[in-house]
Amino acid sequence: MTGADVLLLALGAVAVGSGVLVVTTRHLVRAGLYLVVCLGALAGDYLVLTAELVAWVQVLIYVGAVVVLLLFAVMLTRAPIGASDDLDRPGWPAALIGGGAGLGLAALLVDAYRWTAVALPEAGTAERIGGEIFRSWVLPFEVLSVLLLSALVGAVILSRPDIGRPGAGPSSAARPDPAGRSTEAAR
Repeated sequence: MTGADVLLLALGAVAVGSGVLVVTTRHLVRAGLYLVVCLGALAGDYLVLTAELVAWVQVLIYVGAVVVLLLFAVMLTRAPIGASDDLDRPGWPAALIGGGAGLGLAALLVDAYRWTAVALPEAGTAERIGGEIFRSWVLPFEVLSVLLLSALVGAVILSRPDIGRPGAGPSSAARPDPAGRSTEAAR
């Protein structure tokens, strides 16, 4: 067992441990921070496997954008910061489904490769990777950008208390109440 193998297993253990903490914690903000640790450990795994581009894309896209967007959504929607009782649900159905899926995938992997060594392809160059991204993977990147933009717009809309309430349009904001104050001042 080489040093790279030990590092790969250690980072995998950190990723699995923090992933378990993401789904078991009762604090929403802590779950987001555990998600950062999990995705960072996965990026470290990619670095150990000499997939530097995938590791930095993991850090930039997932850690840098998705988790920040998640934390912005929590802050903008004024979600409870502390422990939430509605996040405390029985965990045995999820553990049963997750364990069954993990065992099924492990059996599929063992059956597919039968513990044989797989030859690695030649190392990619920046030119080949760029060609693949801009030929084959343009549509998934664009779909992901639209998805992230719609999540951001949804978070902004949810954070505005004057949108979506009946009678809370722009004309009602300036309408005076019987005491002569505007409805904004009466709040």
